[in-house]
Amino acid sequence: MKKLILSAFALTMLLSCSNEDSVAVEDGAVATAHRGCASHDVLERQLAEDPSLSQRMAAFDLQAEQFLTEGRIVNGVLEIPVVFNVLYKTGSENITDAQLQSQITVLNNDFNATNADYVSNNPFNSVRGGLKVKFTLDGVNRKATTKASWGTNDAMKKSSQGGINPTSPTTKLNYWVCTIGGGILGYAQFPGGSSATDGVVIDSKYTGTSGTASYPFNKGRTATHEVGHWMNLRHIWGDANCGNDQVADTPTHNAANSGVPAVGHRSTCSGQPLEMYMNYMDYTDDRGMYMFSKGQVSRMSAAFASSGPRSSFR
Repeated sequence: MKKLILSAFALTMLLSCSNEDSVAVEDGAVATAHRGCASHDVLERQLAEDPSLSQRMAAFDLQAEQFLTEGRIVNGVLEIPVVFNVLYKTGSENITDAQLQSQITVLNNDFNATNADYVSNNPFNSVRGGLKVKFTLDGVNRKATTKASWGTNDAMKKSSQGGINPTSPTTKLNYWVCTIGGGILGYAQFPGGSSATDGVVIDSKYTGTSGTASYPFNKGRTATHEVGHWMNLRHIWGDANCGNDQVADTPTHNAANSGVPAVGHRSTCSGQPLEMYMNYMDYTDDRGMYMFSKGQVSRMSAAFASSGPRSSFR
């Protein structure tokens, strides 16, 4: 188990969601079947554009540490309205309301720890946690486009660049559905960034559980992973060899896992701990991930506390 270690350097290493070196993808790129997202690359760009972001994120980490130490929780059920912004060039990219609703169902099951595919005899059963939250479908905006792929420069979030501006981003979770390209399944903006670009972006092929949802990422877990980032969770391996995800009850991982690891898979880090490869913040296939830990739930709760970076959602 890990102690919480806070450093400005660690902030610059946050959340590397891509299995590829280049993520600034433009039109015509072809996605490949591995879990790729671009949250870390987007964060690095935002840190370069806004030097004060690092200080704000460091302050959020300190608030989260205090929140965990004091044992406070968010009372009641937190309701999060979700606005889907669908950008499409082809008919298949213009996914149905039913497919979007299936994603809402997945988010509610995964975050509340009511998902039916949970394996109750896994070795981390005692630390499984659920957040008291209710995601609701607030609205769907659709826009035809001539772009084959959008890349990761937030163009899909700006009407001036052919995208869709966010709707009430301080009180609603904006979820852009579009083809990103380059093997990128999705990415999120972490607490502290500009409200003009706040939210998550997920490829249409990895949204929901019906329609165009594509194996092995056809159970809606890309959104679970990215919304976890949006709620201030880091990757379980801490974005470094044997890194720190700032959560005490997750074991140290030496790197991301892919596919569905064999039962008993262990880290090469000190003590060779059993890895929590079924955690939503790893890189396994959708069918291989099915839990958050209690520590992760507390960290997400802290983001919505009265002093937290997403307190406006309360």
